[in-house]
This record gives sequence, C-alpha cells and structure tokens, in this order.
Amino acid sequence: MIRFIYGDQLNIFPKLQRSMHEDRAWQFKTRLGWDVSVDDNGWERDEYDALNPLYVIWEKPDGAHGGSMRLLPTTGPTMVNDHFTHLTDGVEIKSPMIWECTRFCLAPDASPNTAAALMLAGGEVLQGFGLMSYVGVFDARMVRIYGRIGASPDVLGSQGKGREKIAVGLWEFDKTVQLRVARAAGLSPNIARRWFDRAFGHAISRDVAA
Repeated sequence: MIRFIYGDQLNIFPKLQRSMHEDRAWQFKTRLGWDVSVDDNGWERDEYDALNPLYVIWEKPDGAHGGSMRLLPTTGPTMVNDHFTHLTDGVEIKSPMIWECTRFCLAPDASPNTAAALMLAGGEVLQGFGLMSYVGVFDARMVRIYGRIGASPDVLGSQGKGREKIAVGLWEFDKTVQLRVARAAGLSPNIARRWFDRAFGHAISRDVAA
C-alpha cells in the first residue's frame, strides 16, 4: 500500500522511516556510488529531508519500506535549482504549479510493480493538489524504468553520454498516462485515489482530474 507522509510525521512510522533511509543508503551510496552522506545509523539523508517534504512511500505488508520518492514545491529550495541549473541553461524552475521529485528509491527486494505504483501515487498528488507537473534530475539507468512504466518525462536538458548521462525532466500526468501507469502497476486508479483521500481527505481540489 501507499502512504503519503510529511517529514514531520515520519516518526509515527519508525520502521518505515528507518528502512526508507537505510534503503536509500544502499541504493545511492552502496550500489550507485553517489557522493551522499550516510550517518552512523546507516541512514542516507540530506538537507532537503529537513524541509518537511512530502514522501510517497510503498509500504510492504510487514511495515517496511518497499520504495519511495520525495516531493518539494519548487517555490522553495530544490536540488534542480540549487545544483543542476547547468542542465537548464541557467534557468531556475520555480512555480507554485510545479513540484520537484527526488530520491526515487526502490528497496533491494522491491516487487516488480513498485516503481509504477509510486508513479501512480505521484500522479494522485498532482491531481489532488491541482498541480501541473513534476521536475526532477535523473540518470541513464532510470530511462528504461520510466519507459517500462509508461511515464517518460520531457527532457529539458542533459549532460554526458551512456551510463554517465544525467538529465532534467518534466513529468505531466493526464488520464492517458494515468491509465498506462496503472496497468504497469497492476492497480486500479481508484485504489490510488482512496490512498490519497485517506491521507488528505476529500476537500482537496481535483480540477486537474476533471
């Protein structure tokens, strides 16, 4: 199941919180060799985790982390504007209608549909909050994953070649994309909506979905 959890609420779910940061350390530090900080507890965290982001987390039946991503409004500090404007010709992406998606992480034993389930849930955030799109930085390995789940971004800029290539992309989420991602996840869009409504209630605008 999907949980939508703000950073200041993560401590309510200690197993989920711990396993998410441990899985991030495994994926980004151990497997990919990124220059990220891992603390004495084996948790990968950075300064953006301190900004009370919204986490979209796939929770396994035992309460542990199966996969996650981190969302922040682009009106505040973001990775793309703080560190990657060289990929956008120096242009900062700031809009109340665009949020940034970072730290897309899958647990080592994640089920094959987890990535698509996360993207489906991310689409619910766009629709539920009346947003237009996500922006994010991604590397070459993610191109195949996005293509497989039917949610490839519009590339705004890139650098490098082959496995070293990184890019900034923009994701939108209309009904066609929603149905395509839902099929890849093996889930009904109605289930994702129920997960969202359970977290935020029914008072959130859904103008984008109308």
